[in-house]
Amino acid sequence: MSRRTRSHAPAPTPLQALALRANLLPDWTDAWNQPQTVSDDALRRVLNGLGLPCATTGQCEASRAWLAADDAAHALPPLVTAERGKPVAVPWPHTLPQRSYRLTLEDGAIVTGTAVRGNDHSARTSDGAMLLPAVDVCGYHRLELGDAHTVLAVAPPRCYGVADALRHAGRAGELNRPWGLAVQLYSLRRGAASGMGDLTALAQCCVSAAAAHADAVAINPLHAGFAALPVRFSPYAPSSRLFLNPLYADPAALFGQAAVDAAIAALGAGEALAALEARTEIDWLALTPLRYAILQWLWQRRETLLPRAALDDCAAFRTRGGTALHAHACYEAIQAQRLAESTTGMNHNAAPDWRCWPVTLRSPAGAAVAAFAQAHADDVAWHAFLQWIAADGLARAQRAARDAGMAVGIVSDLAVGADPGGSQAWTRQQEILAGVHAGAPPDVYNPLGQDWGVAVFSPRGLRRHGFAAFLEMLRANLAHAGGLRIDHVLGLARMWLVPAGAPASDGAYLRYPLEDLLRLVALESWRHRAIIIGENLGTVPPELNAALSARGVLGIDVLWFQREEDSVAADTGGEAPPPRQACDTVPAFLPPDQWPTQAVATTSTHDLPTVRGWWAGRDLEWRARLGLLAPGETIEHAHAGRARERGALWQALCDAGLCSGPEPGPAHAPLDAVLAWLGTARTALRVVPLEDLLGVAEQPNLPGTTSVHPNWQRRLDADVRALADSPEVRARVEAVRSGRHGARPPPPRR
Repeated sequence: MSRRTRSHAPAPTPLQALALRANLLPDWTDAWNQPQTVSDDALRRVLNGLGLPCATTGQCEASRAWLAADDAAHALPPLVTAERGKPVAVPWPHTLPQRSYRLTLEDGAIVTGTAVRGNDHSARTSDGAMLLPAVDVCGYHRLELGDAHTVLAVAPPRCYGVADALRHAGRAGELNRPWGLAVQLYSLRRGAASGMGDLTALAQCCVSAAAAHADAVAINPLHAGFAALPVRFSPYAPSSRLFLNPLYADPAALFGQAAVDAAIAALGAGEALAALEARTEIDWLALTPLRYAILQWLWQRRETLLPRAALDDCAAFRTRGGTALHAHACYEAIQAQRLAESTTGMNHNAAPDWRCWPVTLRSPAGAAVAAFAQAHADDVAWHAFLQWIAADGLARAQRAARDAGMAVGIVSDLAVGADPGGSQAWTRQQEILAGVHAGAPPDVYNPLGQDWGVAVFSPRGLRRHGFAAFLEMLRANLAHAGGLRIDHVLGLARMWLVPAGAPASDGAYLRYPLEDLLRLVALESWRHRAIIIGENLGTVPPELNAALSARGVLGIDVLWFQREEDSVAADTGGEAPPPRQACDTVPAFLPPDQWPTQAVATTSTHDLPTVRGWWAGRDLEWRARLGLLAPGETIEHAHAGRARERGALWQALCDAGLCSGPEPGPAHAPLDAVLAWLGTARTALRVVPLEDLLGVAEQPNLPGTTSVHPNWQRRLDADVRALADSPEVRARVEAVRSGRHGARPPPPRR
């Protein structure tokens, strides 16, 4: 076992002392609120994964000494965060009692003064910190202390909020609290044979939702996948969180529909596209090469098909993208070439994972990569072009949302990590942990723990490089959005790390600089006028929720978890709680007007059952079919437990005056009443999954599965252009907006 209960806290062993010095937590509290200690074997696995030898006491001491020396060598980090209006603590081990400073603000103004030595333990140095007077101007300023200098990032006290967005849109003080729609972009249809929902469908969805008085459309991650590996289509295991997935681009937005039709005809792809569009589930393996072939045909004829202004814009986009865009394009081109060589037999060992590339190609700044880029300039330019057309489409969708009257518009989704063999890990090797994956510890729903297989940032690497990788990622995801959902926001405070190849239970928590990261999030939030939502489902320490709330980060209140007991708060990774045994007591559902207010209220998420699916027990049927029920549980017990939960929800709806009479059967979910009940939440925003507005029974993703269940593949039947025209949808929207069942919907927004 990788964990054991501790009855007391003895002095740390050399191994534990090293772990603490590396910001690992040897002790933690599990889902049962029991104190746990990570086993020595598990600690060694994680420390080795972090590159810290620890097999013997001597190695532990040597690694700890190296960490101390490394910290001393980087005592004044490249970036220090502060909060507007509060004294500034700068970690600096200088022994002088005071030091003159010069602060150059972003606008060029100069502030001078004297910093005095303090004893701020939060400054992460045993020698205290140099304390400066409060700075009242937010921004990234240059601070000089004697001969040393750093960037001082001064943040506002909280993030940009929904009320700020309404005020900016000139709609402060409206009686109806705002609502939004959550969509899986790939699932949308818009009456075109595209095989998947694209960014034009997103723009049209935003217009339709705005007509129904929505102020936000939250989407799945659009991060860059692997163009040459269509089998890797999960939006939460991307190649890079800095760039976009070109499959979502609609080339007709730039080239015109006539040019796209010509491409389809020239490729003989019309019938194949029509067949793919008619499917109820996306065939990524067939669709991906087809969509790229159409884009390639257009790219090869861009000089004649695109106006000069568009070509100039593409060139300017590539210039603005700089080194980061060039490196990503190189990665895609190298990977494609190596896979092609493997397929043709030229090189059977041409692995797509950069960690298996020749040593000369493993650094994006290496001479071999530069030579490749020169020899394959057109291939590199092609992948840069793909990013331009995708970014243009996302920008168009956000403009459409705002032009249609939305106060927020698109809410992007930031995945918790990226594939360790992908582009972001290749280009940011100094700031991403190489030997471990993000995951979750054992809990009541996942007794073996979870390994999500993605790489995450190194806290030390972030500090050493002035949080540059974190900031560029934030800015990339906020560039064309009015909001950002941060997946597993718990990772800003601590992350369960699983050594590569080890069981998920053999992990440990690594601490992250929460205060620094939240300050940077708040600063970028205001700069982009974007709300921030943190997916805080899981075993969340009370102090973390308090810290998020204080910074204006909205949590997520999910209907299924809002009960009158805390037993559903385990770290499920978004997974639905298993059904209770028929003999179990079912806790009452908490009325939405008692849910936490600093949050987004929603019926469900992409990882959880829809209202109709939950009421009918569709998720239970899937779990039984795939062997995912709890140990010793039968499908009969599962359905009996769900029946008791249905009774609890029905009772809550009746108590709220939204329903009466006998409880309906499994096939007749009181969907409209549930949405009206959600509408009584006093949260900043109510978000309804499109699946619930349409009354769909199946959920987009079933955690714990990678095949069999069609994760990230389901298409919806409705045409997004006509969403606001449906009487059923309009009635459900009004139920959410008013908190009343059967209220007459208002006229569409014009």
